[in-house]
Amino acid sequence: MLPQEIIRAKRDGKALPPDDIAGFVAGIADGTITEGQVAAFAMAVFLRGMTRAETVAVTLAMRDSGDVLDWAALGLGDAPLVDKHSTGGVGDKVSLILAPLAAACGALVPMISGRGLGHGGGTLDKMDSIPGYRSQVDAATLARVTREAGCAIVGATGDIAPADRRLYAIRDVTGTVESIPLITGSILSKKLAAAPRALVMDVKCGNGAFMTTEDDARALAESLVAVASGAGVATTALITDMDQVLGTTAGNALEVTEAIDFLTGTRRESRLAEVTLALVAEMLLIAGLTADLTAGRRAAEAHLADGSAAEHFARMVAALGGPADLLQRPAAHLAAAPVVEPVPAPRPGTLARMDTREIGLAILELGGGRTRADQAIDPAVGVSDMLPLGTQLTADTPLCLVHARTAAEAAQARQRILAAVTIADEVPTPPPIIRGRIAEAV
Repeated sequence: MLPQEIIRAKRDGKALPPDDIAGFVAGIADGTITEGQVAAFAMAVFLRGMTRAETVAVTLAMRDSGDVLDWAALGLGDAPLVDKHSTGGVGDKVSLILAPLAAACGALVPMISGRGLGHGGGTLDKMDSIPGYRSQVDAATLARVTREAGCAIVGATGDIAPADRRLYAIRDVTGTVESIPLITGSILSKKLAAAPRALVMDVKCGNGAFMTTEDDARALAESLVAVASGAGVATTALITDMDQVLGTTAGNALEVTEAIDFLTGTRRESRLAEVTLALVAEMLLIAGLTADLTAGRRAAEAHLADGSAAEHFARMVAALGGPADLLQRPAAHLAAAPVVEPVPAPRPGTLARMDTREIGLAILELGGGRTRADQAIDPAVGVSDMLPLGTQLTADTPLCLVHARTAAEAAQARQRILAAVTIADEVPTPPPIIRGRIAEAV
């Protein structure tokens, strides 16, 4: 059909055949479909939705609009290749710990990650805060590092899912980002281009997540599992809480430091540990490396304890150009902000609530995120020593420490963080860190 007829059919609520979807997506990638037509198509999908078969078709078409890794040609044809994706939040440094931990347990984890989006930090920005680390590599290097270190956290090249890159940019400025079929296609087209054997999704839910309600997070998780499974990749999903900062830090170099502390056993925040161990157990199960989740968690705990997960992280960093002694001397390599100031609690009570999105925006204003795609990030800024919900506070108890370039910027961030927290007299019951699990296509 002509592009306008495809738009008309979707506008009228009709299901599109796979060949029409493939042709339209090819036109998005090569520019023969105009920006106005892409925008109209996105709005039609936003308003009318897509069937599961249509969502599979659009995902595969966007995947096939660019390069798809061929692991057999790269010498890893029979390897237990498994990947993980998070929908993002504030303080989410799980990938930095999870990839080397899963590798220590016998998986191979070639993880193609993204940069920060809005108030959420990006895994690639965190890795780029390590001096010398090369996050943009070719497929041969990705395979070599994965083989040598068991894992590699890198970015997508410009040849991965170019149709999604153009479609997302247009969705971003036309009010159509929140379409679950298009979110599903955007996430999975890039992940499936990396050709994993199995995939685990971490769908964040709460005021610091892009899916703020549990119903929306569940709908997205079910769509991701069903579409990835429909594309031939075994997939499970966990719905995890993002009603507070995950771990104790948010900000690029600060989160790398926390990940190193976690891997080396210096400090392990309980909520971060619970999410990470649960996701690794899912990865080992779905990759066929353990018989059940209990065995997977036990294996993950053992490889944290014996130091092998930390060794895999160190090997990955060194293989991609980072310092060989990063684990031993992180402070010598990672950027540090010149101003570090506490955010004192305004009164005694219990830390009852935090607007996690606002805390993410405070870090963005410090320079730890982007307001433009071409903007450089300051790796040193952010927050550390963030207290969890439910903490009993006395007057002037530090809620966290702000890391900033100037005293004025620290003061501005402090005011924004204070406005984002609620202190109450009663102790609230925090939500569970893992809110649900989707293991089968719905």
